[in-house]
Amino acid sequence: MNRILEKRVIPVVTIGDSELAVPLGQALIDGGLDIVEIAFRTPCAEESIRRLVAELPQMLVGAGTMLEADEVRRAHDAGARFAVSPGTNREVVEAANERDMLMIPGVATPSEVERALGLGCKFLKFFPAEPSGGVSMLRALAAPYAHTDIQFIPTGGINARNMGEYLVEPGVAAICGSWMVNKALLAGQQWADISEFTRGAMTIVQTVGA
Repeated sequence: MNRILEKRVIPVVTIGDSELAVPLGQALIDGGLDIVEIAFRTPCAEESIRRLVAELPQMLVGAGTMLEADEVRRAHDAGARFAVSPGTNREVVEAANERDMLMIPGVATPSEVERALGLGCKFLKFFPAEPSGGVSMLRALAAPYAHTDIQFIPTGGINARNMGEYLVEPGVAAICGSWMVNKALLAGQQWADISEFTRGAMTIVQTVGA
């Protein structure tokens, strides 16, 4: 989690060809970011994680869209160090805890926050951020828990234009987004553009922290 707290950006990638995983990872590194979340939405997600871990060991690789405990096991065996889910599922959280993986479950309501807290989760994915009401909703959701040590990682509709609005909020550890690694950029193997968009995101992080 220290790496995520330092970088404050987690790029979320839905990858359709594992051959693209390593050049994608290198493009992110060239842009100043050594973290990536590979969504478990495609048949090659597991192999993509395995390749990234083997060929770019300096990168912190996580697995997203964890819906079942078996997916957590497969992601862990492939080398993923953290797991992210769209909701809060006890079996998924427990599977991650058993493997000493950082688990970031999704929440959008107070009841979900408290369910995640009850499972020992301290970093919570606020999802879907923008459709749920954006920064104002996050502020209202976080307020009753300000005395706890939970932190939020908003995702869903976040991009270069609004990421700074989230990052300045107390209790926001980082943001997730896919704008710098979207499907069109991947399909076109536009590695230089991915690096440039990533550098732009990291510049915003530095500006917010200044």
